[in-house]
Amino acid sequence: MTGNTRNTTVVVTGATGRTGRRVAQAAQAAGLTVRPASRAQGFDWAERSTWAPVLRGADAAYLAYHSDIGTPDAARAIGLLAHEAVSLGVRRLVLLSSRGEERARPAEEALRESGAEWTVVRAAWFAQNFSEGPLVEGFRLSGELVFPGGEAREPFIDVRDIGDVVAGVLTAGDRYVGQAVAVSGPRLLTWAEAVAEIAKATGRELTYTAVPARAYGENLIGFGVPPEEVEFLVELFESLLDGRNAYLSDGVRQVLGREPRDFTEFAREAAAAGTWKV
Repeated sequence: MTGNTRNTTVVVTGATGRTGRRVAQAAQAAGLTVRPASRAQGFDWAERSTWAPVLRGADAAYLAYHSDIGTPDAARAIGLLAHEAVSLGVRRLVLLSSRGEERARPAEEALRESGAEWTVVRAAWFAQNFSEGPLVEGFRLSGELVFPGGEAREPFIDVRDIGDVVAGVLTAGDRYVGQAVAVSGPRLLTWAEAVAEIAKATGRELTYTAVPARAYGENLIGFGVPPEEVEFLVELFESLLDGRNAYLSDGVRQVLGREPRDFTEFAREAAAAGTWKV
């Protein structure tokens, strides 16, 4: 791809998901033509027959694996899809990865070995995990977040910044080809401090209760999550939430030339939208 975005088509996997939706919006705003790829459009990571129809004729693709990039099947699927993309002429690939997650490295390596013009975007924990997905119900129903975050400090990143960075990478010519770009928010917060920010924004009394990862896993089993998925999540939380991510990354400034959005801004906007209303 060149810096000229005219007539450039980018496939966005997970286009209705947390990051894909923002990538699609940012890519469109940057002048790219977006081809959404989700189950609603007939794309399925588990069904190889669905890949070629969405990839054929595109110039680039954003890859966000549907469960977690560190799962045992992620590296194989990403490698296979990347090779298929390259064979169809889609050489420019941007992969969403996880900052600090060692289990994500095989998937990154599979992308590098595909022959693609690749970029990896390694993201810190999403701010929107507090406003979209399973954590929201705890706030709504009981005013409590029960999670194995302990006292770890995390530079929560607004997923809108991930979308902007991916669009920036795709419209920067070859500048970020062969690079891993790490992105985070602008400051470190504990999980308790993040919940306190949400409480202030909503005007509600909200609490954070830290539990061991194993105890959290038992709760997930009670909610009907398959045992093999629970075991993966427990091991992931035990490693990823051990404090290893208590540092800032400058990828947002590097690519966009501005500071990342602050968690306070995220909390205020989500509260104004009624995200955590009872």
